Amino acid sequence: MKQGTLIYNPDTSRYDVRFGLTDYYGGLHCGTSMDVMVGRKWVHTRIEFKKSWYLVGIETTILDGLRVRI
Repeated sequence: MKQGTLIYNPDTSRYDVRFGLTDYYGGLHCGTSMDVMVGRKWVHTRIEFKKSWYLVGIETTILDGLRVRI
């Protein structure tokens, strides 16, 4: 698994994972699973879209900047 940061790409209207300055996952799609850092532990989740993007079981509306591993 690689660790990175969730970012929104307005050109594709999708979230992506940034691993470095020029290293990206390539765009996330509904159902893509990942782990997200919540507090001090990793929580398994998946990304979905319904009016806006969200992570299943993660209570936040701000996804940009979340530390993830995929």
